[in-house]
Amino acid sequence: MNVDIRATVAAPGYPFARARRFLNRALAAAGGSAEELSLLFCGDAMMRTFNRRYRRKDRTTDVLSFPAGPGAPKGFLGDLVISAPEARRQARSAGVSLRDATEKLLLHGLLHLLGYDHETDDGQMDALEGKLRSRLSITA
Repeated sequence: MNVDIRATVAAPGYPFARARRFLNRALAAAGGSAEELSLLFCGDAMMRTFNRRYRRKDRTTDVLSFPAGPGAPKGFLGDLVISAPEARRQARSAGVSLRDATEKLLLHGLLHLLGYDHETDDGQMDALEGKLRSRLSITA
């Protein structure tokens, strides 16, 4: 799968090449298929703007997922947005590496792109995410 990655922050702290490899491994482990997705690493101000605009929550958040809608190119899964500062805060708070904290967010967002929703699915997404974290060696 092609992963188009951009960053609006000077140093997201997570290598783009690693993100591509991880997302491809996670997609295969989740049993999904796609040809492309986009990933944006941004700062808190931009994330807060997205969260306010699309979820009506006026605060920053860690990850947002925007599944491809009707009219999207065939094989395009959607867009992921990660707050690089929030990933760093979560890594420090949990006492884990930035890599693990970021990959936890990438996996969570990817599962949303695949149609899972922990807010409405009676624990299906949470259970799958736990299994995949173990399989993908994410300690966060």
